Amino acid sequence: MDNKVHGTTMPVLELSLSSGESVLAQGGDVSWLSRGFDMHTSTGLGSGGGGFLGGLKRMIGGGQLFLTQYTAPAGGGQLAFAASMPGTIREITIDSADSFMIQNGAYMCSTPEIEISVGLQKKLGAGIFGGAGVVFQKLQGHGTAWVQLSGELVEYELQAGQSMLVHPGHLAMFRAEMPLEFATVKGIKNKFFGDSLFLAEIHGPGHIWLQSMTPDKLAAAIEPYLPDRGGDNR
Repeated sequence: MDNKVHGTTMPVLELSLSSGESVLAQGGDVSWLSRGFDMHTSTGLGSGGGGFLGGLKRMIGGGQLFLTQYTAPAGGGQLAFAASMPGTIREITIDSADSFMIQNGAYMCSTPEIEISVGLQKKLGAGIFGGAGVVFQKLQGHGTAWVQLSGELVEYELQAGQSMLVHPGHLAMFRAEMPLEFATVKGIKNKFFGDSLFLAEIHGPGHIWLQSMTPDKLAAAIEPYLPDRGGDNR
C-alpha cells in the first residue's frame, strides 16, 4: 500500500492499494475512489474482535458505530480522504509497543488490524467545551493509521520525571502509556472558564503532538462573520 499527502492547508490523503488490500474508515469519510472496490460495513470492524460491543465502545469515544472496509479489486485501486479542518495528516505505525491516544475526530483511516476505541473521557464541567469535556480515542493493534491534526504541529519528547501543562484542545496526540491528569489553575478569568482554567498535565516519558488550532477557536473566529439567524435577512 502506497500513500501520498497532497496539498498544504487542507490536505488530502491518497492511498494506492494493490489487489486484495484493505483499509478501514468511518462511513461517508471517503472523498473519492476508483471503480471496483468491495465495500463492507459492520460494527465489528476496527473493534479487535469485539463485535457490536467493540463498535459501541468506539461510538462512546466519539466515533461511529459502523466502519466500512474498502478492499481493492484485481489490478488495485485508489481512494482518497480529505481533511475536514485546516491542518496536517500524519501516518503512524502501531504495534504492541506503540499505541496512541488521539483527539476525538482525528481518526481518518487505518489498515484492518487497527482497533479504534474510547481511551479517555473527562467531563470538565458546565460551560467548558459545551459541558461535554474532552474525549480521546485509543488506537492499538498492529498496522498503520492516518490521523488529521488541526493547524500547525509542535512536538515534544518528554523525559521521565518531566511533565507539561496543556490546554486540552491543543493536545492532539500522545503515546497511550503516558499518564494524563487534569488540573484547575486558579486566577485566570475569561469568558469560557470563569475564574479558573482547566489544563491537562501530561507526564513523561513519551512523545506528544500539540496542535495550534482547535475546533472551538476556529468556530469563535468565524462566528462574527456568520449571518444572524434570528435577524431579518431580507
